[in-house]
Amino acid sequence: MKNQISLFSVTLLLLLLNACTTAPIAPLITPEKSPLAVIPPPAIATLKAADWSALTGWTDDDIMPAWDAFLRSCTVLINRPLWQETCTQAVSIQQPDSVTLRQFFESRFVPHQVLNADGGNDGLITGYYEPLLKGSRKSSGRYRYPLYATPDELLIVDLGEVYPELKNMRLRGRLQGRKVVPYYSRAEIENGIDKGTAALQGRELVWVEDAVELFFLHIQGSGRVELESGGVMRIGYAEQNGHPYKSIGRLLVERGELALEKASMQGIKAWGQNNLNKLNELLQQNPSYVFFRELPADLPGPLGALGVPLTAGRSLAVDPRAIPQGAPVFLATTWPNSGRQLQRLMVAQDTGGAIKGGVRADFFWGFGPEAGDQAGKMKQSGRMWVLMPNGYTP
Repeated sequence: MKNQISLFSVTLLLLLLNACTTAPIAPLITPEKSPLAVIPPPAIATLKAADWSALTGWTDDDIMPAWDAFLRSCTVLINRPLWQETCTQAVSIQQPDSVTLRQFFESRFVPHQVLNADGGNDGLITGYYEPLLKGSRKSSGRYRYPLYATPDELLIVDLGEVYPELKNMRLRGRLQGRKVVPYYSRAEIENGIDKGTAALQGRELVWVEDAVELFFLHIQGSGRVELESGGVMRIGYAEQNGHPYKSIGRLLVERGELALEKASMQGIKAWGQNNLNKLNELLQQNPSYVFFRELPADLPGPLGALGVPLTAGRSLAVDPRAIPQGAPVFLATTWPNSGRQLQRLMVAQDTGGAIKGGVRADFFWGFGPEAGDQAGKMKQSGRMWVLMPNGYTP
């Protein structure tokens, strides 16, 4: 028995070096974390009951778009005891209008302000979007950068099944003989180190023409590919290699290659176009690597971590240890690069590899260049209130 426990402990330690959450979305500039402390303590935030009057801008928001997003959440939440009655009532509403819906939320929910572990109520709000890339189902001189499906040898351990306090935490690795070791890093996969590339042969979904656009697709987590043969292929996040996300935006700032105010998605892309000889080395400084799956082309939006299509301008990626997936969230922030108020009802429907903590969210802007422009510029301060059904106890 002692030997068995020791083997498990060693295996767990190896995998802990590469622990991560379930989705890849990440801001361009984020604090680095020690690889030995990639699993934060569970107590990261507090939900504090508040009055509706605390939600500045609540009465001015058009909540109809958020209602459609919430109904999508209810297709999952209706099977959970806390949400069953509320979602049953929601789907029964016929021909909703803004007055009816506001009354529904105010009578059946209690707003809870999200507080950080230190008691603060301000946090960082970033943005993400669904990009369009050009590609082909066949590799060629033009289309030579592959998107891979999840490799069969990737091991995934759901710690929450053993330790409930570690809910939403997963460990990833691969077998090397009888040992469990970290899965291949981005550099190992792209450079063929230690059979990194060979392990993924036959798992290619599609090839694209631009390495930088592919890198940012890994950050966004989902996108579309305009195929050379015609048609559009929709792809979404499937898995991740287990290595922690490292911000190349921050790295460029530290190296003196970019000024802090230029370290947006647009700024990094421009740097890449002007520094092609340095590009691969930079991108490979982020060891995190994402695997994809092909999704039905007729989906109304990319699938988030909740498993429902996201709604442009109304879906949020949050830390699920702090904010329940599927819950409505009132967000008070400002528009990108602006002091203009952005106060609206959102729905927590996604997660992100660098979305850690209580008052921390990624705002989904939608599809295309305009959405990408807003997402790339968004690094705003904000506050959040989670709407929980009556009877909820934090």
